[in-house]
This record gives sequence, C-alpha cells and structure tokens, in this order.
Amino acid sequence: MKYRTRKMVAAKDLNSNGQLFGGRVLSWIDEEAFIFVVCQLDTASVVTASISEVYFVASARRGDLVEIGTEVVEIGRSSITVRCEVRNRETQQTITKVERIVFVHVDENCKPVPHGIAKPCRLEAG
Repeated sequence: MKYRTRKMVAAKDLNSNGQLFGGRVLSWIDEEAFIFVVCQLDTASVVTASISEVYFVASARRGDLVEIGTEVVEIGRSSITVRCEVRNRETQQTITKVERIVFVHVDENCKPVPHGIAKPCRLEAG
C-alpha cells in the first residue's frame, strides 16, 4: 500500500477527549479513496456505494502527523473496490482501516455504467 496523503491532526479534528474524532478520519478516508479511484478510472463520475466495517485501532492527538494509504482490492464491470488505512507517520501504527470501499462509475442519471478498466494502472504503478 502506498501512502500518498498526509494530514496534521489539528484542534478542529479532535473529539471531547482530545483524540482524533472518528467522523473526521472517516471523511479523510472517503475523500482519499474517491481521489484515488478518480485517478484510476480517469473520471470523476463515481459515487461511494458502500463502506465495510471500520476498524478504529489506535488514536491520534493534536500535532500528530498521519498518512493515508489506498490500494485496489477488486475491479468489477462498473465498480472498483479499494481498501484504505490511516497510520501515524512517526510510529507507523495503524489508526483506522477500512477493508472495502466500493465505488461505482455512473452516467449523468446516476445509473451504473461500465468503466472499461480491467486492471489498476495509474496510481498503482506510481
């Protein structure tokens, strides 16, 4: 898995216990996975169809630097499934991971259409 995005945990990212808010990290994951898929399919006409179980493994605190990694798990006719992990940049400890995020390529009416990609090619090689 390649880690392409980094974030600094700021005060606005914290919950009432002073730890990274789960909703914030899920937002980061969905955004990173979307960008990754758009680069794989070379189109922004995709929607998040489903997200599997989310595992909150460890926490992060204000000032921590985190990295977000994404990789392709499976490619369907109109879908692409990725996994995503957020880890502490310094310790390499996993903070949150999602094993399956499914995106579907859609037309102008939001109906699934084939994306024409048989294998990951753009970001996987880079």
